[in-house]
Amino acid sequence: MSEDLSKIRNIGIMAHIDAGKTTTTERILYYTGKSYKIGEVDEGTATMDWMVQEQERGITITSAATTVNWDYENQNYKINIIDTPGHVDFTVEVERSLRILDGAVAIFCAVGGVEPQSETVWKQANKYDVARICYVNKMDRMGADFYAVVNQIKEKLGAKTIVLQLPIGSEENFVGLVDLIEKKAYTWNEEDQGATYTECEIPADMIDEVEEYRNLLLETVAELDDKLMEKFFEDPDSLTVEEIKNCIRKATIANQLTPVLCGSSFKNKGVQRLIDAIVSYLPSPADMPDIKGINPKTEQEETRKIDEKENFAALAFKIAIDPYVGKLTFIKVYAGTLKTGDMIYNVSTGKRERVSKIMLMHSNKQIQMDSISAGNIVALVGMKEIRTGDSLTEEKHPILLENIVFPDPVIQIAIEPKTKDDEDKLMQALNRLAEEDPTFKVTVSEESGQTLISGMGELHLDILLDRLKREFNVACNHGKPRVTYKEAVNDFVKHHEVYKRQTGGKGSFAELEFQISPTPADKKGLFFESQVKGGVIPKEYIAGAEKGFSIAMTNGKYGFPLEALTVTILDGSTHSVDSDAMAFEVCAKMGFREAIRSVETSILEPIMKVEITTPDEYIGNVTSDLNRRRSVLEQIEAKIGYQIIKAQVPLAEMFGYVTTLRSISSGRANYSMEFLRYAEVPADVKDYILNVGRYALL
Repeated sequence: MSEDLSKIRNIGIMAHIDAGKTTTTERILYYTGKSYKIGEVDEGTATMDWMVQEQERGITITSAATTVNWDYENQNYKINIIDTPGHVDFTVEVERSLRILDGAVAIFCAVGGVEPQSETVWKQANKYDVARICYVNKMDRMGADFYAVVNQIKEKLGAKTIVLQLPIGSEENFVGLVDLIEKKAYTWNEEDQGATYTECEIPADMIDEVEEYRNLLLETVAELDDKLMEKFFEDPDSLTVEEIKNCIRKATIANQLTPVLCGSSFKNKGVQRLIDAIVSYLPSPADMPDIKGINPKTEQEETRKIDEKENFAALAFKIAIDPYVGKLTFIKVYAGTLKTGDMIYNVSTGKRERVSKIMLMHSNKQIQMDSISAGNIVALVGMKEIRTGDSLTEEKHPILLENIVFPDPVIQIAIEPKTKDDEDKLMQALNRLAEEDPTFKVTVSEESGQTLISGMGELHLDILLDRLKREFNVACNHGKPRVTYKEAVNDFVKHHEVYKRQTGGKGSFAELEFQISPTPADKKGLFFESQVKGGVIPKEYIAGAEKGFSIAMTNGKYGFPLEALTVTILDGSTHSVDSDAMAFEVCAKMGFREAIRSVETSILEPIMKVEITTPDEYIGNVTSDLNRRRSVLEQIEAKIGYQIIKAQVPLAEMFGYVTTLRSISSGRANYSMEFLRYAEVPADVKDYILNVGRYALL
């Protein structure tokens, strides 16, 4: 049966930690009839927080997907929801979710406002051009200030907001809201856990305020449409509800406006109106532009319509291991239709695989489907060789979609199994976890032979160690956390390398002359150029050399990977029989190892953006402690009774900071931290890393 794309919404719930994402999602599940009991994060009963670690810690670790149905204006809508984590250590889950979503709900705490991770997820949404609406949650909390949060969204995030609702009361007096488009007030019934709400009179003390904000809303809408502008000047009240909503919808989808709503999910107030807004203003797959990709056969850009009749195209955005069905591959279907048993082609790996099952997800539960069409998000069972970001199509009609780029890990620890018998089991478990999480890396140290695991933060690695023990039954010993350092080339160096090998039969020969140069600080990866002219070295051999340099840059002068490398091939020669791409790859690796010894390189360390909220009386203690940690204080923002300190601090100085902060503030201060950039370490720190710290922490 054909599915109406205009009745589908693919949305994500995103926010800073503790703004109420999972609580809001739980209320959506309850009011849409998906669950019969409201789950609570604090009690560990939230449907979307299904992992044991999530229930114990009261935080979201992995993005969970579910599908609900909602009746709005006598039409049924299907909403695919992804609840994402708020903790910066799990930012990968937000990144890969936003890559495939059409719209998002950004939730803000009415007390905390725009917090550090709010800014991070907002920038991620900007990167993928995701349309969004804002929901100011926790209006019942002490210190809630709706208007202050709206101003912060405008000032800190640069959003052009349009306020659609005003709260009736705040803190313990928050009872409902006024809809500015309909010019109606609503209050929620507490007897049935907010399942029903009642239209009521706008409070007398709010009439002037409602008029002011409604006129502002109408002016904003009129500015976007010439016809509405004429009607507005003749009579502002002549604009119909339908005209206003249609205009706001178009502007939201085009990212010209960001609607702002309010409520208290925990107190069951405002959630149904939020679901109405999701349906009214966020885009359907039919509103999205055609997808673009590269045809691997022609290497030309192609577009594909988001239509079930098109050739099949999907993107794998997440891999998860399920104890019952095995590997689950989460995909967003952009075009065409997929049926159970179909053979699909992985453009990224060049391999064909059969789909044994198609699952519609509800948190960690699955509903089996016979087929799925464009615009939907599902999980596949049966895929063996697949990675996050792979493009899936029909073999006759391949298209390579834009991949997902993930940040590099910044923290590392050495681990070993407690018993010798568990060595193989440990490596299998680590490989499965690395398959799920692209920001988790497993390596073996060449110096010590130890197994090293890398991640985005202490909490990230702590969760993974816990999963090893619980899910894979592998207990581990682990060392102290250490920073993932990188290197940067500071000088120019020319090098001449000849690789010659005779084995009796066909030998190997490659000759390269190349230059290594410094790379601008904002660049990453390998910047490779060949100045060889006249076909002296064939293109495929040059490609082999490029591959060699790409592999070699993972191990710099001091053993750390290079953040960026600029290589220019100046000259070289080949042998008519003995030369091939592999010989040039080996030659490039050998040449790099020799050249890097004679060039000056600096060591780079991860710098973190740290934000600390502390009561006034502890500001001196906190800033003094930060100064000892090689920090750069950026700003101290004074609020009533507390202050917010913003600083840049090297990650190496932040291990165990939570314990210190509790100690110097009597447990009343808290902080958040996220990766900002890599920067050169001072000379004394470089000396310590090379002579002491590097080996002490292995």
